[in-house]
Amino acid sequence: MIRPLLMAAIFVTQLFNPGLLQGDIVDSLSALFKTGNSKEISKSFSPSVELTINEEEDVYTKAQAEQILREFFTKNTPVNSTVVHLINTNPNYRFGILSLSSKNGKFRVAVTLKKTANTFFITELRIEPDK
Repeated sequence: MIRPLLMAAIFVTQLFNPGLLQGDIVDSLSALFKTGNSKEISKSFSPSVELTINEEEDVYTKAQAEQILREFFTKNTPVNSTVVHLINTNPNYRFGILSLSSKNGKFRVAVTLKKTANTFFITELRIEPDK
């Protein structure tokens, strides 16, 4: 009697696991890159972000990184974004590579996220021309 109840309880808790109901954060970020929404992307930035755009690399505050990303989207209006590679095997770490098509060409976007207080934050963002 106890065993079937235990199995049912495990099934129900897994059914309502928020991680199973939501897509991966990298998929969500890909959708935001497709629309060029720097404001929403910046909500996932950690307080300081290592940002590399076209070989210009530095560590920026969240607000500075948002402004630089907004300028990038202004110069390179996005058309499409797809997830090319995803590493999500570690519960505290995510890494994704996106293919970003813009009106000015294609870019490779590498995103590194680390979990802090049950939320993933972007710690590194690299945007470089796709070869």
